Amino acid sequence: MEGYVLHTYGREKYLRHAVASVQTLRRYDTHRPVALYADEAQIELLKRKGLDHLFAVLEVLPSEYRSIVGFKHNLHKFKAFERSLFVDSDIVWCRDPDALWHKLEAYTFTATGLEKADAWFGGPKGLGIITDRLFDRRRRTMRRFGLTYLPRVQAGMIYAADPVVTAEVCNHAQEYLRRRKETHFRSRLDEGRSEESCEWSMAMAVSSLDLPIFHWFQGQDSPQLDFIDGYVDHDLNFKVVRCRYHTDALIHGLRGFPNHLIRDTLVRYLSKMPGKGDFMWVTPYALHFGWMHHKQPFYDLSDRIWDELTHSQTATKSELEAIPVDKTLAD
Repeated sequence: MEGYVLHTYGREKYLRHAVASVQTLRRYDTHRPVALYADEAQIELLKRKGLDHLFAVLEVLPSEYRSIVGFKHNLHKFKAFERSLFVDSDIVWCRDPDALWHKLEAYTFTATGLEKADAWFGGPKGLGIITDRLFDRRRRTMRRFGLTYLPRVQAGMIYAADPVVTAEVCNHAQEYLRRRKETHFRSRLDEGRSEESCEWSMAMAVSSLDLPIFHWFQGQDSPQLDFIDGYVDHDLNFKVVRCRYHTDALIHGLRGFPNHLIRDTLVRYLSKMPGKGDFMWVTPYALHFGWMHHKQPFYDLSDRIWDELTHSQTATKSELEAIPVDKTLAD
């Protein structure tokens, strides 16, 4: 059986995100089941609001797994379906995923990403990157752990079919995270974030087990693309979506530059070089709201969907309570 697996915990807004993501999925995929692992309070809220029917599997996420690495490094324990697609809850589905599932059939385990990680992947975000490059710490890490390549894993979409392989990936990732000080990777906790990243350790695990990456950028057939303000045309409820996709890797990589004025200036001038200005408009299977400063449209969408669903459930209950009871039949 094929199915989707989501997880959420903590504040109510994260549950709203999961509900909204599933609602956008149901615009296109009405038959594949969805599993949700959530904390007790969120499950109780779903049931109270009458929304628990949205999930074929609804189970408590144990407290020890309520973190990014806690869940992503233990996927084998939450593989609800024979062929499971683990997806983040901040995703909007934009088209029918049938073809995506057919492409994933070839894999035992894979995650979206790139075959080669850039220097920023898991490294310092400031000037410390210069020291890493000068001393080639990336290569030192690879040599120390016997790796010949380091891919870029984007863990917002992970596919798992073979339970043994899935467990191996997770066990390797846990071990690499435990030995982080032997690598050049930085702890995200040291940057002021509340949770550790799972991606570099999973990338090392995928490399050590020689598993293929499911390429993040596939033009018109991209599995997921980031929502970047100014790069995505969409209607209010993201029912019609198209993303500006530059075919040149350098130009496409500038899309996440924090200052949009500098970004657009760089893109405009670099695009004047032969072949650098080519781009296409594409609709990915999913639109991922992974950038913190580009999340607001998804927050607004999830609130609207939640309000619509909960209002609908309340209205239905009120209508049933308003139906007069035939006392004769009742007696």
